[in-house]
Amino acid sequence: MAIKYKMHFEISERKVILRLFDVLFVLTALYIVGYFFEFDYFTISVNNFNWTIILAVYLNLFGSIFEMYNLQVASNQFLVLRSTILTASLTVLVYLLTPYFSPTLPNNRIQMLVFYLAVFLALFAWRMFYVLFLASNRFVQNALLICDKEQVEELILGLENIDPHYKIVAYVNSDEAAGNDFEYHYVKNIPINDMVRYVTENHISEIVIASQKPEGITVDLYHHLLYLLESGNIIREYTQVYENKTQRIPVQYIARDFYRFFPFSRSNNNHLYLIVVRAFEIAFSLTGLAIGVVLLPLILIGNAIGNRGKLFYTQERVGKDAKVFSILKLRTMIKNAESNGAVFTTTNDVRITPFGTFLRKTRLDEIPQFVNILKGEMAVVGPRPERPVFVDEIAAMMPFYETRHVVKPGLTGWAQVNYSYGETIEDSLIKLQYDLYYIKHRSIYLDLNIAFKTITTVLFYRGQ
Repeated sequence: MAIKYKMHFEISERKVILRLFDVLFVLTALYIVGYFFEFDYFTISVNNFNWTIILAVYLNLFGSIFEMYNLQVASNQFLVLRSTILTASLTVLVYLLTPYFSPTLPNNRIQMLVFYLAVFLALFAWRMFYVLFLASNRFVQNALLICDKEQVEELILGLENIDPHYKIVAYVNSDEAAGNDFEYHYVKNIPINDMVRYVTENHISEIVIASQKPEGITVDLYHHLLYLLESGNIIREYTQVYENKTQRIPVQYIARDFYRFFPFSRSNNNHLYLIVVRAFEIAFSLTGLAIGVVLLPLILIGNAIGNRGKLFYTQERVGKDAKVFSILKLRTMIKNAESNGAVFTTTNDVRITPFGTFLRKTRLDEIPQFVNILKGEMAVVGPRPERPVFVDEIAAMMPFYETRHVVKPGLTGWAQVNYSYGETIEDSLIKLQYDLYYIKHRSIYLDLNIAFKTITTVLFYRGQ
């Protein structure tokens, strides 16, 4: 039986499409402007092809910083407008100010304006086309979930807010003894015997299996799945989909089969990678401390007005191999903030001073941690170090929590750029999933991705 599919793309494929067409639309617009109008600042030819490459690099670099390749942002018209303005503006500005890599600045200022308008309008036109005709239709991916009835809500909630175009539209109850009378919002309950018909008629993109009981895949269900597989349908296991879509390790589902998720990234034992990263950390830390020295007079004034007390403070944190070290930070809370014992920081925490809020939002409070990085106690990128009292509390409740300590803690991390400040044990679980994903997939590419997202966090004043 031949089954017709609706074309869809994975998250990584959509991001590649966005990047390629950003460059293609901008270059096409500049070519058209140069062909029909007296615009000669930027031309595309074999002799100056490096101009084109540099422009493409700038577009992708600043597009990453201003979230042009965040699919949630790329699907929202207002956020697209904001990101497009910022990306086009900074791309054009930097391009104009780097004449060693780009054309010499034109004498006619109209040329600069035309250049900016061409870049901005090309980006905006392409992104509006994406939002209106692609994101809302072409990239929609419908999935069928096979799981126990009591898992339906938890499993769906684990995916529905990550990929705006991925929908679990129906489920098959693998526990037949529990009955088939439960539906979750728009998610229909499909009897096993109707599964093949439903998949065929509703253009299901993939079947996701999440049954954790050995007896969950009955002989009858197995034969239906085998038939669908032979017909060309995609069948995947839930933890694979979860990790791919959320970029987190689903620790709540790996207790019995952890060996499928370990060992972690080979980069953790790659000496060349570690040497390169360490050299970068030293250079970056020295630069960060130099910036801190320049900003210190302003910080001292702000501290005297808005903090009224000591500027620096130290606190015990757990580092690599579970060794405790003293982290150095700028004080952001009132004196004796934990007179009643250690507690998680919360959103709008009343203990945070007015100036402390500014320091946290801009991440300036973490500048002294460059000292910890130079001492080798921390890295630039890695799981954020937690306090010993919280480590003991969380580790007692969560499997694999102490696995975070196989690498150095970081100034910034995958959890910090993807999730808000942890206020509860439940938040710590989500952040653990992100941390384990980083440890598993650690690489130069992922480190750079985190660095760009951190810049975005600072620029958009999202620090906690």
